[in-house]
Amino acid sequence: MVNPILVTGAAGRVGAVGRTVTELLLKQGKAVRAMVRNEDERAQSLRDMGAEVVVGNLLDLDSMHRVIAGCETMYFGMSVSDAYLAATVNAAAVAKHHGVKAFINMSQMTLSQMSITETTASPQHKLHWLAEQALNWSGLPVVHVRPTVFLEGFFLIFTSDSVRESNQIRLPFGEGKTSPVAAEDVARVVATLLSNPQPHIGKIYHLTGPQSENMHFYAQEYSKALGRTITFQDIPVEPWRAGLLERGLPVHLVNHLATMADLHRAGRYDRMSDDVLTLTGQRPLSVQEFVRKNAATFTASAKED
Repeated sequence: MVNPILVTGAAGRVGAVGRTVTELLLKQGKAVRAMVRNEDERAQSLRDMGAEVVVGNLLDLDSMHRVIAGCETMYFGMSVSDAYLAATVNAAAVAKHHGVKAFINMSQMTLSQMSITETTASPQHKLHWLAEQALNWSGLPVVHVRPTVFLEGFFLIFTSDSVRESNQIRLPFGEGKTSPVAAEDVARVVATLLSNPQPHIGKIYHLTGPQSENMHFYAQEYSKALGRTITFQDIPVEPWRAGLLERGLPVHLVNHLATMADLHRAGRYDRMSDDVLTLTGQRPLSVQEFVRKNAATFTASAKED
């Protein structure tokens, strides 16, 4: 019996890291156990792909025993949550109990600038930093993966309306440079590490897109991809933050996003790494390629689902 590779957070939307990792591993002929929170159509879709689907909760000890038992290699990823640290430690404790031989941990790149004396205003950043510390102390064979800002977030979810309606990217990034990365590129790295983890144990990988530029440059890239003039309009952080709260986003998430905006303004996302290319042999998607792939979302005639 082949030990399945465990992928947590596998029921994310199409294009989400966990789901894409599951898909890539299955295409390689690997046995995959996909952990989901709920039994729904997304869980069934994973089953249809060929994954073994297990319903579980990262905070629940009993369900994590069911999820991890029999897996020697696992990917741990969780969305922004005030329960992030508890979930990480719970998963790590159970993984150690079951003798997991490779624990691929999804972290984030801001941690490279944090320490026991340096943090940020985002509670999530602090939880991520503490989670990495706990995993390092655990003695588990860990690989930390630290992507920069995702294209699917600020560059898709938070710009599509203004680009569609007024040909403007409206973000509170100031003149700061940034190097966004696509979830599919992060997923390709994670799938590579899960397929052959041993050479990577104890390492930290930083994942960026192929360039680090300011938003005026990226507005030109949007223009080329969409065939019309797109401009960047800087906006203040506070009203933007208030707008996110009005949309009903959780305070913990909004505080994290607002901190990311402040860090962009301060130039803290001006980072570059070749790790995506080195690990996968394929260069990461550029902003122009990403916008072209998602052109319908940025175009006024797009039919709303």
